[in-house]
Amino acid sequence: MKKILLINEADNLMVALKDLQKGETVTWNNETYTLATDVPAKHKFVMQDTKIGDVLYLYGLPVAKVTVAIPKGGIITTQNVKHYTAEVNLNTSDYHWQRPDVTKWQSRTFNGVVRADGRVGTANYWLIIPLVFCQNRNVLKLQEALAKPLGYNLSQYDEITKNLLGCHSANTSQVTQRPFPNIDGIRALTVNSGCGGTANDAQSLCKILAAYADHPNVAGITVFALGCEKSQVNIFDDELKARNPHFDKPYLFFRQQEWKNEDEMMTEAIKQTFEHLKSVNEVKRKPVPLSKLKLGVKCGGSDGFSGISANPTMGIVSDIVVSLGGGSALAEFPELCGAEGDMVARCISPKDKVHFLELMKQYEEQAKLCNASIADNPSPGNIKDGLITDAIKSLGAAKKGGHAPISAVCDYGDPMPDSGLSLVCTPGNDVEAVTGQVATGANVVIFSTGLGTPTGNPIVPVLKIATNSIVAEKLSSIIDFDCGPVIDGKPLESVAEDLLELVIKTASHDYIVKADQLEQYDFIFWKREVSL
Repeated sequence: MKKILLINEADNLMVALKDLQKGETVTWNNETYTLATDVPAKHKFVMQDTKIGDVLYLYGLPVAKVTVAIPKGGIITTQNVKHYTAEVNLNTSDYHWQRPDVTKWQSRTFNGVVRADGRVGTANYWLIIPLVFCQNRNVLKLQEALAKPLGYNLSQYDEITKNLLGCHSANTSQVTQRPFPNIDGIRALTVNSGCGGTANDAQSLCKILAAYADHPNVAGITVFALGCEKSQVNIFDDELKARNPHFDKPYLFFRQQEWKNEDEMMTEAIKQTFEHLKSVNEVKRKPVPLSKLKLGVKCGGSDGFSGISANPTMGIVSDIVVSLGGGSALAEFPELCGAEGDMVARCISPKDKVHFLELMKQYEEQAKLCNASIADNPSPGNIKDGLITDAIKSLGAAKKGGHAPISAVCDYGDPMPDSGLSLVCTPGNDVEAVTGQVATGANVVIFSTGLGTPTGNPIVPVLKIATNSIVAEKLSSIIDFDCGPVIDGKPLESVAEDLLELVIKTASHDYIVKADQLEQYDFIFWKREVSL
């Protein structure tokens, strides 16, 4: 196996694939490098002597500026370089890309859930929604009252408690066969907003909740409100109508202040929801083309191998899906800081070029109000594993979007087109970003990680993809797919085809992602404004 890697011929940084020791000699294309310092795996060293002010390149683009002279073979750190990116040119020429050959997948299908309006989901859930945080308990109580008796949410840890109590499975009345086999689950959202904030945040929350209600993975909804919250039901209804003027799913609403007591409200909520489950169960999966896939491509807990293994693998899958007529959503705007030039060049519409840069500018201005910058995105874990500047992290993160032209730029929760690559404005935060990607319409999320994250979603499967085999083995209970073989030399295209096969199985519900097995149903609304 190679010890080092030059990603792009224009680079002056070399990547260590293995731990390298000071004084060790390594070779790339007949050029010999003697390490001036220890260089742990995933980190980068300079390929020639540098002086203060020199610009360093990775992925063929500028990623850092030298602040302390570094000798040839020396490691870059937060002490000797700082974040640096190139100027962005709006007057870019037409972007051209080479579509992948998708002949072998043209006739492939997955078993999807087809709604009355023709939209396709990858699951069939009943969803319970609170309009305000003080209804979270009622939401969870309704889910508990329905899910477990109907054969869902059967924790693998129940047996431990039963054994401690001296009970045995044979003495329980646990459901072994689900009475509604075509319903994949009873899912619930909990929120961190809805009152005590600005009117804009209340509106934005209702926009996201409406997007989840309208998502093709959702068959019907039960909505709870207190009555005095800022996110009033009429705002939710208006957002639902704006999202889909022809919304026709079962929709139950309970305002607690209108009931004599909570028991009466919850009893009626259970009864009414149960009755609707009977009709929801009539929906059956059927074969649909891969053009009905809408991916969310995400990374979290990234490391120095993310931009080399998992992210470009996901990018190939994204390009294949887009070439087949499907959609893909690249999010995390702080992790496009440094990749703006590439994003602008790939935007088909001049308006989208401007819109993208406006959203990035607004995001930076919000960060400045908190005495921060979106360039502060790398976490201590990222830095420890080789992502020294935000530009290094961002250029690797952008690989998830492949090479397809950008068809749309969406703000948080805006619907993405059915086809093409979209940019979606979200934070880098794992759950806030996935929450936004699902709201924009993704029906499968593929999520790379070098350090490990259990992130899931209440209504869309989230496939966790390891950048290296060590984390894949160590965290096998939360990792679905290993891209580590890329580091060992396996071709990206081969690994990408394997990943696409797993995406198809996941969309068909033939494979249950680890996050769903663990009931990791994460939902966090991106609250952009101040609490009042």
